[in-house]
Amino acid sequence: MKQRKTVSLVLGSGGARGLAHIGIIHWLEENGYEIKSITGSSMGALVGGMHAIGQLDEFEKWVRGITKTNMLALLDFAMESNGLFKGNRIIDTLKNLVGEKLIEEMDISFTAVATDIESAKEVWIDEGPLFEAIRASISLPLFFTPYNYHGVDLIDGGILNPVPIAPTFSDHTDLTIAVNLCGRPREGLALPGEEEEETSMVSQAIAEFTGKIKSSLPHVRNGVKARNIVLQSFDAMQGTIARQKIAAYPPDHVLDIPRNLCMILDFDKAVPLIQFGHDLAAEKLAGVLE
Repeated sequence: MKQRKTVSLVLGSGGARGLAHIGIIHWLEENGYEIKSITGSSMGALVGGMHAIGQLDEFEKWVRGITKTNMLALLDFAMESNGLFKGNRIIDTLKNLVGEKLIEEMDISFTAVATDIESAKEVWIDEGPLFEAIRASISLPLFFTPYNYHGVDLIDGGILNPVPIAPTFSDHTDLTIAVNLCGRPREGLALPGEEEEETSMVSQAIAEFTGKIKSSLPHVRNGVKARNIVLQSFDAMQGTIARQKIAAYPPDHVLDIPRNLCMILDFDKAVPLIQFGHDLAAEKLAGVLE
């Protein structure tokens, strides 16, 4: 019997586009790869953590059913100026869904990458409670409040490293496969069965809700006005950094997902996003095992 090739999987940051990671993981497993190591930034840390804990199928079932109403219910507004949402409700929901585990006890090696903005350094979290690592890594500026981890305020790992290849350097695997969620835009790109929208359903829901309270919470008003510009700028910045990281530390294979595939907050589009990831892996990786 042909021995399965072992893989170090690098899952990049990019908001809802990270749901494509699910399809990619499925294709790898269906085609004889054994994922031994995962490193991830932001959404890559979230999806990668779900797989490393052995609960990706449960997470996928949940995320496929998400609607704009569900998403709005998961957003717990913060009475602070450093982020619109606390993020606790999402993390607690996921804990209840799949359970909690220490990273060092998991069968798959896992590293979540976050950013210490004060020192301008990456923070690699490869031990301790899984969901602490995930919460730190997904702290998108202005959207989620920073996460205090061992006395240090951490924000989204994609700020400094949207495709965290370096944590895989000590791995003893056959291949390193990196997924970049901030690839160059592709003209005429639209998710199957969906019309292109100027704003996502989640963004609209947030705007409607915050509009009702903006007069009493000035920081929310300002945050909502800046949201789209910040998110678009964040995407562009991550794309540039990702290309630099991949050029400096080239993995064996790179899967580039165009950054205009969807908006960062389009989590209601899970079904076509997962399928896009599966199709992309089939297109780019077929024959690699031969």
